[in-house]
Amino acid sequence: MTPRRRRPPITADDAALWARVTSRVKPLSETPPPPLEADPEPETPPEPPGPRLPPRKRETASKTAKPLQPLTHGSTAGVDKRTAERFRKGSMEIEARIDLHGLTREAAHGTLTRFLRDSAARGRRMVLVITGKGLRAEGDGVLKSEVPRWLNEASLRPLLLSFTYAQPRDGGEGALYVFLKRDRGE
Repeated sequence: MTPRRRRPPITADDAALWARVTSRVKPLSETPPPPLEADPEPETPPEPPGPRLPPRKRETASKTAKPLQPLTHGSTAGVDKRTAERFRKGSMEIEARIDLHGLTREAAHGTLTRFLRDSAARGRRMVLVITGKGLRAEGDGVLKSEVPRWLNEASLRPLLLSFTYAQPRDGGEGALYVFLKRDRGE
């Protein structure tokens, strides 16, 4: 059972904003609602929440855990031979896909992060990330070169087993198959 999160205290600014919003509202009954009371300001501002990871990752992480090895295109360490072959050939069912075409680098990074976290939380194993090949004369497109680096960032790497270029029918070198880890905490 997951413990319930406490609601943050109502600040004086919150109460003032609420009073201003509700000042134009006509009550359904003649009895006025009780006024909101503001909680005293905390002495120190609360720390911003950390990155949202599935709870199982926080629980199983330990101080002695060794860092994960970076993934490269097609590496399938930790995946059985038959599954690795099906993954590389694109024979596994694509359970979700995302197209990053037309997004800025920053927007694509945030969208990809949310997509992969959501996919992992939903228990998806095989997803397709479409980056496009890019139209740069000096080499690959921005997203095509950045996405593999993002997949190895500390916030996403624990969710992944492997990634590789897609088969031509799914976008070829302009797309990646991403193989997510199975949730063993069930």
